Amino acid sequence: MILVALIWGGNFSVSKFAMHQIPALTFSGLRFVLASGILLFITKRLGAWRSLPRRTLWSLAGLGVVGNTFYQTAFMTGLSITTATNSAMIVAILPVLVTVLGSLLGIERASALMWLGVALGTAGVLLVVTARGVQLHSGELTGDLLVLFATVCWSFYTVGVLRAGKGVHPLQITAVTTAGGTPGLFLVGLPGLIRQDWGAVSGKTWTALAYAALLSLVLSYVLYNRAVQGIGSARTAIYNCITPLMAMLVAWLTLGEVPLGIQLLGVVLVIGGVLVSVASRPSRDSAVVPE
Repeated sequence: MILVALIWGGNFSVSKFAMHQIPALTFSGLRFVLASGILLFITKRLGAWRSLPRRTLWSLAGLGVVGNTFYQTAFMTGLSITTATNSAMIVAILPVLVTVLGSLLGIERASALMWLGVALGTAGVLLVVTARGVQLHSGELTGDLLVLFATVCWSFYTVGVLRAGKGVHPLQITAVTTAGGTPGLFLVGLPGLIRQDWGAVSGKTWTALAYAALLSLVLSYVLYNRAVQGIGSARTAIYNCITPLMAMLVAWLTLGEVPLGIQLLGVVLVIGGVLVSVASRPSRDSAVVPE
């Protein structure tokens, strides 16, 4: 899980770099086409694929649209116009959002400790988003809001999987939902795919695409699901707190995104909120966290 956190932390800056040459939605569509094919192959190869009831299959595919098509469209668009650091900090509030949704939908009762985590995480995100001032016409603020919307979409996906994916192998859930979200991502990225001058794409950009598809999606998803089975979801989820720290460090070193002091305070609040929420949640929740 430390390796997964390092990969996901670097993915924000890697994707940001690649989007200098490949449009955000085209980049997202390409990496999901590649990743979904490989995930389906691995799932069948490892014997994790089972025949599912039609209702379960369509439910998981629908969740893939919410958790991948909607999430990735909003996330990649937002990342292209805001900073990698801001994006990482906002996505870090995911476990808190899942706690709120689970409580509101009656899936999981929230304790006082969970709500403390909600308050801390929300305050941290607000500090990150407003660190450079709130400007209604600011592209960066728009990007932050898109990333926040994307995180809400993944939260709905996570809560939905708790029901629709009951009894299904986690690797098969990942493969089905990834494949379910891929067609929509490919379609929204198709205009850019057609217009793109692929001969002008550098080797470094192709390497970034391979990183985002093979490492951030395929390898990390497989390792994450193995960790959930081996050490439990609650203990696995705690490692996700390393991701925003790595994302900020990588963005600082590679993109020159120097964090502000108030953003560092936001980091402390977000991670504190995540730790409090995760520590208070029962271990039966085996949600997959995106990159």
